[in-house]
Amino acid sequence: MIIGVGVDICGVARFASMLRRRPRMVERLFNATEAQLPDGTRRPPASLAARFAAKEALAKALGSPGGMVWLDAEVVTSELGQPEFVIRGTVAARAETLGVGNIRVSLSHDAGLATAFVVCEGKS
Repeated sequence: MIIGVGVDICGVARFASMLRRRPRMVERLFNATEAQLPDGTRRPPASLAARFAAKEALAKALGSPGGMVWLDAEVVTSELGQPEFVIRGTVAARAETLGVGNIRVSLSHDAGLATAFVVCEGKS
């Protein structure tokens, strides 16, 4: 059963500009491993924008309650190369309240836009 669906789109140039003006935003929005590529370098702006869009889409799928912490939802890459969420704290508590058992996420970035689509499924 689907509990919630969320989608978000983020302009890559606008997001990159915000990060240049406010470089500490990376630390406020992303966990250290989330903001870096496997080789330890910082992810490119399009990749960060897609992860930001994923967090926004997840918040929408969870009903956009206030009080959720950005760092409590982490976009990671599975062993198969697919994006997935690791949730904890405030985000995990909201998901538990709603009965979410699985979260699916899809990311894309092209033509200057980053998009994320999230589906929260109920526990089986």
